[in-house]
Amino acid sequence: MTELGPDCPAERLLRSVSGKWKPNVIVLATQGPVRFSQLLRALPGSNKQTITTALRELESDGLLQRVVIRLKPLHVEYTLTALGERLVPLLKGMEHLG
Repeated sequence: MTELGPDCPAERLLRSVSGKWKPNVIVLATQGPVRFSQLLRALPGSNKQTITTALRELESDGLLQRVVIRLKPLHVEYTLTALGERLVPLLKGMEHLG
């Protein structure tokens, strides 16, 4: 029988991608490495705090990888992990249903 409750795999997945900005961040990252400033420009109505929180949670859940580029000036890019890439077809399917 399938496990139910808060530790159910489907429930954990929904928690990982729930929120106003997380699905958008994942979809934008499908186009390649994305920088924080690009996300702010691409997501009107967002703000620094909400995007920072979304990025930290996505990274913590193993969906995004934070890469520090040690050039002058120093900058950070976010890329999808293999797990994050596996979510893309699901998010695209949800987009079609919506």
